[in-house]
Amino acid sequence: MKELKSDGDFGFAFNDSNFSDRILRIEITTIPFHTRIHSDPCSTISDSDTHRKRRREDAIINHNVVVEQIMNENETDIDDCVPCENQDEEIDAMVEETTSVMRVRTLHISSPILAAKSPFFYKLFSNGMRESQERHVTLTINSSEEAALMELLNFMYSNTLPNTSPPALLDVLMAADKFEVASCMRYCSRLLRNMPMTPDSALLYLHLPSSVLMADAVQPLTDAAKQYLASRYKDITKFQEEVMGLPLAGVEAILSSDDLQVPSEDAVYDFVLKWVRTQYPKVEERREVLGTRLARLIRFPYMTCRKLKKVLTCNDFEHEGASKLVLEALFFKAEAPHRQRILASESASLNRIFVERSYKYRPIKVVEFELPRQQCVVYLDLKWEECTNLFPSGRVYSQAFHLGGQGFFLSAHCNMDQQSSVHCFGLFLGMQERGSVSFAVDYEFAARSRPMEEFVSKYKGNYIFTGGKAVGYRNLFAIPWTSFMAEDSLYFINGILHLRAELTIKH
Repeated sequence: MKELKSDGDFGFAFNDSNFSDRILRIEITTIPFHTRIHSDPCSTISDSDTHRKRRREDAIINHNVVVEQIMNENETDIDDCVPCENQDEEIDAMVEETTSVMRVRTLHISSPILAAKSPFFYKLFSNGMRESQERHVTLTINSSEEAALMELLNFMYSNTLPNTSPPALLDVLMAADKFEVASCMRYCSRLLRNMPMTPDSALLYLHLPSSVLMADAVQPLTDAAKQYLASRYKDITKFQEEVMGLPLAGVEAILSSDDLQVPSEDAVYDFVLKWVRTQYPKVEERREVLGTRLARLIRFPYMTCRKLKKVLTCNDFEHEGASKLVLEALFFKAEAPHRQRILASESASLNRIFVERSYKYRPIKVVEFELPRQQCVVYLDLKWEECTNLFPSGRVYSQAFHLGGQGFFLSAHCNMDQQSSVHCFGLFLGMQERGSVSFAVDYEFAARSRPMEEFVSKYKGNYIFTGGKAVGYRNLFAIPWTSFMAEDSLYFINGILHLRAELTIKH
């Protein structure tokens, strides 16, 4: 049911018999109160409905949302209960418990005002039952809820809260969720969102009960909490010890970000395994958490093929699930670049598995051959913005690739041409540091060029590599940097520079 609009200030009518048509009787009991922050949210999204249903059932015993219409204060009729959640669901009848009523508070209330603010009260006052016409209405709550409920009722008249400290706002937010006062939930959420956030407060907001987390009114607050954690811990290597101690909700917020400062997606995968092994010693628990929560946040299509092979043999994953993830990643890698961009845009609003992060080492596509000679072809795409950021002396590195058992990488530079003394674009091929092995390699650099948009060879050479050595060409296109980056540049096609390196081991 949509919330009825009623934004007027009726604070003057609060608890005033002259402007009231009902008596609200609030029984303050000592029933154990468990509504505060849940430390273990639903394990999966699919569990949320079950969890919410369980919360409704627990509302009577644990959460103390015991609502009744009183015809006879000495009798409890199982038919006297009224709905307090969805329209098509009714809360179970009064649960007979041995409770201790500490005290009773009575308030004069206006049913139209409360009904206008809350579907809960709207249904309570208009359910068509004989009891709904009674003048007295009773709520049974725990003493821990008393202050929050009184502030909530006051808000429903005045649209404001006198106590805006974070703990008080959280308590009122919980009460507003229970009694379906969306305007108050938005109000509390907005105030909390505008306060300085800390790691503890952000995690607290992400661990609210599932019904609160899923409320539209609270989404801006939880989104802000996720954004705060993602921004604070975007360099997970810098805060590794702190991040390793974060709970699951915090790690999920960080891994959801496109702006992680990581060398590659391989590093994200390694971090996830390290964290889950630390937090969940039992392999069954790790498989559950990975399968339902964390695996969808690892962007497998941007992992190297070498690391993907390790996923298939990793005991922390269910084999069937791991195989599906790796197969999906390999199919993505095999797609043409324009198809990859389409898939990335389509997944941007879903799980973002095909969306590329801002990696320190740029992802590449590699095609390997063993016969007739050991050879590999490497494709590296750079965005126009990435090239712009290279000026005047920057460089960007590719992910590692392997040939003949040795690791190589490409690096693109903005450097000074030694002959013309102007800035220009350079491309280099380097061999990773690994022992003293050396061997000769033929290599060729090429780039797509307009108008044909075919790869055109730009430089050929050969080199005897040893660990840590690099070779290349300082001015790959034989033009100044300004011409290379100009709007009419021949080498940017839809804002992408397409580079290719072909390596062949000489025997």
